[in-house]
Amino acid sequence: MNKPVIVVGMGEMAGVFTRGLLRCGYPVYPVTRQTDLNAVVKAVADPSLVLVAVGEADLHATLKQLPQAWLLHLGLLQNELLPRDWNQHHISHPTIISVWFEKKKGQDFKVLVPSPIYGPQSAMLKDALMSLDIPCWELKTEAQLEFELVRKNVYILTTNITGLETGGSVKDMWNKHQALACEVANDVIDIQAWLTGHTHDRKKLIEGMVEAIHGDPEHKCMGRSAPARLQRAIEQADAAKLDVPKLRELANKHL
Repeated sequence: MNKPVIVVGMGEMAGVFTRGLLRCGYPVYPVTRQTDLNAVVKAVADPSLVLVAVGEADLHATLKQLPQAWLLHLGLLQNELLPRDWNQHHISHPTIISVWFEKKKGQDFKVLVPSPIYGPQSAMLKDALMSLDIPCWELKTEAQLEFELVRKNVYILTTNITGLETGGSVKDMWNKHQALACEVANDVIDIQAWLTGHTHDRKKLIEGMVEAIHGDPEHKCMGRSAPARLQRAIEQADAAKLDVPKLRELANKHL
């Protein structure tokens, strides 16, 4: 019998993973804000995976609250995720998935491109998603993981921030405002290089962003979190002493 999986946070995305894990024969224990963690730890001291499915704004507070034993089995799926996010909590070798599908209330999931997975339980998550016909693939190295996380960040930040100016779909953004989108993307890539301490191939990152745009061309550019993403990017640029002229121009206009 498979060891249980703990799922922390029970939003739309958690529901997709829970369904897949159950299909693969893993008992799932949900953890919400009202859950008594001590009681769950007593019931499941050695889970096969602790999948943290809270939003990125709640990630660090959640990690601080989790029992130390659970951190050895951690899985993360947040947007704007980078190695520095788990390293600051002294977490080593977590299982990470860069999620390239969306799930909204009342709708089934929509896939943009296959989701890459890395870490000790990557095969488990791959099986769970494949049981739902969600395409995904396993990465082989930490360098590949970092590139894929940066690629996702470039897509999210570029489309959201550019969308503050253009509105509309990602297809319209790219077809009608490509010069603006590229300026934003290059500023975002500069910030990502500072956050990771590594320089990644700009051409490949932008090609990866465009692949995702083609995966769901009618996806709206600007979500509710777009202003917060721009504000966070400006704060990171300030800390890094980066110029990011297009981001600062848009911040002056939209924040």
